[in-house]
Amino acid sequence: MKKFNSLLFMFAAIVIGFTSCIDGNDKPVDPVDPGADNVLLVNTNITSNTTWETGKTYVLGGRITVTSGNTLTIQPGVIVKGEVGSGSNATALIIARGGKIDAQGTATSPIIFTTVADEIMPGQIASPNLDPDLSGLWGGLIVLGNAKASLAGDVTEVQIEGIPPSDTNGLYGGSNDEDNSGTIKYISIRHGGANIGEGNEINGLTLGAVGSGTVIENVEVIANQDDGIEWFGGSVSVKNAIVWNAGDDALDTDQAWSGTLDNFIVVSGAETDHALEIDGPEGSFNAGHTLKNGTIIGNAVAEMADFRDGARGTFENLYFTGFADPATTEGRGDLSLSGDKTLATFAEGTLKFMNLEATLADGVTLATVFKNGTAASATLVAAGANTVGANKAAFANTWSWTAASGSISDLK
Repeated sequence: MKKFNSLLFMFAAIVIGFTSCIDGNDKPVDPVDPGADNVLLVNTNITSNTTWETGKTYVLGGRITVTSGNTLTIQPGVIVKGEVGSGSNATALIIARGGKIDAQGTATSPIIFTTVADEIMPGQIASPNLDPDLSGLWGGLIVLGNAKASLAGDVTEVQIEGIPPSDTNGLYGGSNDEDNSGTIKYISIRHGGANIGEGNEINGLTLGAVGSGTVIENVEVIANQDDGIEWFGGSVSVKNAIVWNAGDDALDTDQAWSGTLDNFIVVSGAETDHALEIDGPEGSFNAGHTLKNGTIIGNAVAEMADFRDGARGTFENLYFTGFADPATTEGRGDLSLSGDKTLATFAEGTLKFMNLEATLADGVTLATVFKNGTAASATLVAAGANTVGANKAAFANTWSWTAASGSISDLK
């Protein structure tokens, strides 16, 4: 086998050849040689208990599934790189129902999921060659479980978005809300969101009917072409999450997810649609979730939040800043309740807002931004005077590229 130093020289030669492709966020070609020492190609499903070791880089050669009854352990500092591809060639790591992931990075040695076009090496936090808004170069991380989800027609299982219907490892849903899909701590997911078909992209982190026995803490998603994190039912809770430069929605909840997201930051990018997109149940099973202690940073194009289709849940201690005036941007920058079903859940109290604070552009009123009566739960504050929001100390720059970049340095 070639020595790892030889791989570095190969990287250098190839980078010279495709640097111009990276400029302007064109899709770069693949510089990784999986035949080198410490770079291992994974091109078959994981059908036995497997460990990916510190100091090594694992290249996903396709759509790789940890099958039922098996556990993938990923040690601190591991880098996982997905081959560039879309359609049926889109790469992703899937934890199927009954499978488990034990990915426990640390604050000084996170686990990084990225593209093969990324020259990042173990021990680095920021990419040495890719911009943090370059998306769609591979798929993402998909975790599927046996917990309840509110599905159309009251079926008990469906295929997750982003995975072709022919792959039955993409099924999620069941009746065990305490289901355990493993542990995820200190991971960063970057440059994903490959499209497998028209309007069918892969999220950075997809959680399909994941149960409350699963532990997810300290998660970062950067530059995903679709949503940053999306929940489809389930009861799993997430603590300390950060999403930067999402291509669609930063945080998206669907199908009566019933867990809690506690302590989170959204940093909107140039293509971010909604910072929060909150959808209601699709079947007769009704449950609400909680989002609390969050800081949501907008820009001229992003919308604060859209609550749709009978959305349910509690949203408290949230701070919004940096959004545009909705009156001059065709409604961008507002928090809206869409449709009669959502107006009804708000009126009956199954959709609740508490302790919202916002720093708005000069002359913009709370009522202009917080629609349909939600302004009663909001307070206008000066920049830096917020008393609610995320604790940014959880996102130390020793593990988070968003923090290391300075993108959240101005937060209180």
